[in-house]
Amino acid sequence: MAEIIAIGEILVEIMRPSAGQPLDRNGEFRGPFASGAPAIFAVASSRLGQKTAFIGAVGRDAFGRLLKQRLVDEGVDIGGLQHPPGYSTGAAFVAYDESGDREFVFHIRHAAAGQLQAKELPPAIFRDVKWLHISGSTLALNPNSYAACKRALELTRAQGGKISLDPNLRLELMPLEEFREMLAPFLDEADLVLPTTSEARLLTDFEDDDLAATGLAKKSGAIIALKRAEHGCTIYQGGDKLDLPGYHVEEVDPTGAGDCFSAAFIAGLQEGWSLDTVGKFANAAGALAVTKLGPMEGASKREQVLAFQ
Repeated sequence: MAEIIAIGEILVEIMRPSAGQPLDRNGEFRGPFASGAPAIFAVASSRLGQKTAFIGAVGRDAFGRLLKQRLVDEGVDIGGLQHPPGYSTGAAFVAYDESGDREFVFHIRHAAAGQLQAKELPPAIFRDVKWLHISGSTLALNPNSYAACKRALELTRAQGGKISLDPNLRLELMPLEEFREMLAPFLDEADLVLPTTSEARLLTDFEDDDLAATGLAKKSGAIIALKRAEHGCTIYQGGDKLDLPGYHVEEVDPTGAGDCFSAAFIAGLQEGWSLDTVGKFANAAGALAVTKLGPMEGASKREQVLAFQ
């Protein structure tokens, strides 16, 4: 049975082939690519050798078949995959500007991805769970997605598992103040929090990175892994702080880098490595993720990440 479980949205991503082609103009697209932050995490985790399951929802359509097959091909347990009747598979359209910033048009909340039902979560899938990974974007979709995550948290805690939380702020889905309120009870439960520097600042109102990051540590002993993109990461636990530099690579597509970082961080914790070793491994996985076009395409195998370091 799976030891790592990711819950949340799975969707196809259809993107502009190069920067400077906004979504409000006619133009070409590439895709569909399998995507959704929790699904990317699940694939990355499985490629790193972790026994991984994914809980989410897809439609009974061509995109749903594509996503389901991708998870199966990656060795991810899909025993928790739901098929809400009458809903099509979620989708996101993505464009990049010259600075690398992304613009999204989402069809998630009212698609299959947004219809996840707490009552349909199979308790058996949590039997051996060590980590449950939750994304803020999932919590923000709608009340039933929130309830499903809450139920998954309860089932994980009942088995002695730990909680990993990626704030993954998507202000296209929910205003910041509501996001803060919604995340609060999950921050209280999180053993590992994985924000970007901008997310930590937005969630705490601190401009100082150290204060912002440590302000997210609500549970005793919680680890905060502050993702700093090409600059690496900073890890906080208790009163300790560890700065780890990033790796220089040529960026092709940044989507999914944070999810690959998160999967590698948990994989390293599962190995029992020191936080220094865990952080370096996660930085390498995140760097490799940006070198391929497509949200899941840059997820690397364990031996690839180790060889890159």
